[in-house]
Amino acid sequence: MIVFLLLVTAVFRPSAPAVGDLITVEFEQAVVLDPSDAYELVSQDGRTVVVRTFRPEPIEISGRMGNIVFRKLVLPVRSVLAPDDEMKPAPLKPPAEPAASRVPWIALGTAGAVAALAWVAVMLLARRKTTVAMPAPILSPAEQFRSTVHRLRRSPGQAGRWAALADATRVYVAAVEPPLGLELTTAEFLRALRATNISGQNVAAAILRQGDLEKFSPWGAAAADFDRVAQGALDLIPQPAMEEAA
Repeated sequence: MIVFLLLVTAVFRPSAPAVGDLITVEFEQAVVLDPSDAYELVSQDGRTVVVRTFRPEPIEISGRMGNIVFRKLVLPVRSVLAPDDEMKPAPLKPPAEPAASRVPWIALGTAGAVAALAWVAVMLLARRKTTVAMPAPILSPAEQFRSTVHRLRRSPGQAGRWAALADATRVYVAAVEPPLGLELTTAEFLRALRATNISGQNVAAAILRQGDLEKFSPWGAAAADFDRVAQGALDLIPQPAMEEAA
């Protein structure tokens, strides 16, 4: 919508503003509006101003555009009320009561079920006979090694038997000769083993090499009589220790 006032031309939008609408008015040049009680000056930027009013009647704006002073530039403002509105407020309706929540009942039911289950568990535990677990016997390193060797000999189909026998051999020798710890490589272990008085060193060397082949070689351990070599591994146990374990 374009309005003219003498030499002042302005365009405003929306074309039919209502009460409370933001009315944008664009002038040909930069403009400064006069303050007024009839409207609210929302913003003013160069030749564009934005005003708003809450009165359902036309408003008049005045100001200065360059050297031109203008007065009573009329902007139409329509009411948002229907024609012949009696201005009576709509009857109040009482707020609808929210539906009763089932959460408290669910919580109470769950708590009751948990308490009942806990009571049943306590009763069942009270009726069970008390059993005393017997402590497992503590075996000496020689007995543990001998037991492992016999178990491996009885398991011909077990995968990784050479590696298991090699590990058991390393553990036993490290227990009786602490300097021969498990952190040593096979070469270091066998070199240190030769400096001890442990018998059966040749068998130990064969077992460790077979174990390394089974662990690290893509072809696995070499062909050998596991049962015979495992039996020879018992020579690592001193004779008195074997008699005590028997």
